[in-house]
Amino acid sequence: MDDATAGTLTGIERDRIRLLVAGDAGGAAAYHADDFELITPSGSVLSRDTYLERIRSGHLDYTRWEPGVIAVRTYGDAAILRYPAEMVLASGDPVADATPVVLHLWHTDLYERRGGRWQVVWSQATRVAR
Repeated sequence: MDDATAGTLTGIERDRIRLLVAGDAGGAAAYHADDFELITPSGSVLSRDTYLERIRSGHLDYTRWEPGVIAVRTYGDAAILRYPAEMVLASGDPVADATPVVLHLWHTDLYERRGGRWQVVWSQATRVAR
């Protein structure tokens, strides 16, 4: 594996996370392929548009998302990233229930190089019992 490519992908993933935590769905959109799908920790499948709209509207509000060491494996124009993370989500109605939800997760992301740039195509977050 090319260390420069792994470094590029790690940087892209960290920037994507930063934008999602900031609620910047417009900025994050460039990192998500049109056919992106997320499998949530509860097993739901979200399309790119649904996921980014939930970010944009605040329905999905990442308060914190701290990735651990990001492992990268490349296969030509495809790459898989895997890392543990601690995530904090704002919970429900902020007036009725301000208790944040803390999740410990494993993330697996499939990136593809399309048109000369890397974009995430599939993402899965698996909850880790503690």
